Amino acid sequence: MSMTITEKILAYHAGPKHVSPGDLIEVKVDMAMANDITAPLAIKVFKQTGVHSVFDPERIALIPDHFVPNKDIGSAEQAKLMREFATEYHIKHYYEVGQSGIEHVILPEKGLVIPGDLVIGADSHTCTYGALGAFSTGVGSTDLGVIMATGKTWLKVPPTIKIEYEGHLQPWVRGKDLILFTLRTLGVDGANYRALEFSGPVIKTLSMAQRFTVTNMAVEAGAKNGIIEPDEIALAFVDQRSHRRPFVCTSDPGADYENVIKIVVDTIEPQIALPHSPANVRPLSEVPHISLDQVFIGSCTNSYLEDLREAATILKGRKVAKGIRLIVIPGSQLIYSEGIEQGIIKTLIDAGAVIGPPCCGPCLGGHLGILAEGERALSTSNRNFMGRMGHPKSEVYLASPAIAAASAVLGCIAGPEEL
Repeated sequence: MSMTITEKILAYHAGPKHVSPGDLIEVKVDMAMANDITAPLAIKVFKQTGVHSVFDPERIALIPDHFVPNKDIGSAEQAKLMREFATEYHIKHYYEVGQSGIEHVILPEKGLVIPGDLVIGADSHTCTYGALGAFSTGVGSTDLGVIMATGKTWLKVPPTIKIEYEGHLQPWVRGKDLILFTLRTLGVDGANYRALEFSGPVIKTLSMAQRFTVTNMAVEAGAKNGIIEPDEIALAFVDQRSHRRPFVCTSDPGADYENVIKIVVDTIEPQIALPHSPANVRPLSEVPHISLDQVFIGSCTNSYLEDLREAATILKGRKVAKGIRLIVIPGSQLIYSEGIEQGIIKTLIDAGAVIGPPCCGPCLGGHLGILAEGERALSTSNRNFMGRMGHPKSEVYLASPAIAAASAVLGCIAGPEEL
C-alpha cells in the first residue's frame, strides 16, 4: 500500500511493512536530545526508572544552549547537573560552551541526523531536522527520560498535509517568508498533530539553511513534524558530515494525504508576523513603519552563516540607527568562526551590532536581550507570543534576516529596497 515519507519512516522504525494515520506504534529512536532546561527533569525521570545505563551513550545528545553562558545560580545548577550526568553515563554527544551552540543547529552540523532517522527531542522545535528527510518531533522531559533508558517511545501516526510551492521567488523573499505566509494560511492550529510535508519546485531551490527555517516553524501550526523529501542538496549536506548510510525514501505517488495545499509564490513579498502570534502575518507593504527598540538576528530559525552573510551584505557601509540595539548571535561556534574568517562578523560590528556567544539568547526571554515594558523588537526567531522575549507589555515582530538588517538601519520595520 502507498505511504507518505513520514509513514514510511515510522513503519521502518516500528517494524510493520505498513502504517496508517491513527495507528499507535512503538518505535526505536535513533537520536534523543535535551537541553539545559529540559534535561534536568528528564535526568530525574531516567533515574526513577531504576536502570543503570542509558540505552546507547552514542545516541543521546545533551546541548546546553538556553541559559548559557550561565546567567544566574539556577541556570548554573541546571548546567552542572547535565554536565555531571553526561560524564557519569559516558554521553558522547555532550557539547560544552565553546564547542556548542543552538541544539537544532548543532545536531545537523555535526552529522548526528541523516535522512530516514527518527529523532526525539525535549524541545518543540526538534521538527527542524525534517529538512533532512528525517522524522523528528518534540516531547516532554518525562518522555525523554524514559527514552534515554529504553531507546523507544510510542507515537500515533499523523495524517499528512502536503504543501506544494510553485512559481518563482521575488527578490528578498526567503524560506522564512514562505513559512510565515504558510502560517498565515493555516493558522496556529491548522495542522494539529499532522505531518506537514513541504514540497514542490520552489522547495528544491532552497538552500539547507532555508529548508531548516521552514521545517523549524512547522510546529507553529501545531504540526507533529515537518518534513522535506531528501534530494541531492540534502544528501550533499549529510555526506560532508556523516559516514552513516541514510535511509532515503520519498512519498509514493498514490499516498493518501489529508489535504494538498498549492501555494503560488510569484506574488509573495517579504512577510512580517505581528504581535502576538506567528500566524498574525502581513506582507511588508501592508505593515506601517513601526519604530523599534531592538533587532535580534539569531535563534534556531535564522542563525546560519547564510543568514549572517545576508544581514552583513545589507549592513556593509551602513550604521544601525541611533537608539536601536542590534543583537546578533551565531547558531554555533563553527558559524561564529567562519563568520570571522569571511569578514562577516567585522561588518556586523562595524555597523553597530553586538555579537553574542552561540546560544538561544533572547529568543525565549532567557537572557542577552530581554525587553522592557513597552519596547518593540523585530526578531528572526520563531515565536512572538505575549511576553516571549521579556515584559508582557513588550511587542515582538518576526521577519527574515534581510528585513531585520534593513530595519536596524532605518530604525523601523522596513525592507532592503528602502535603503
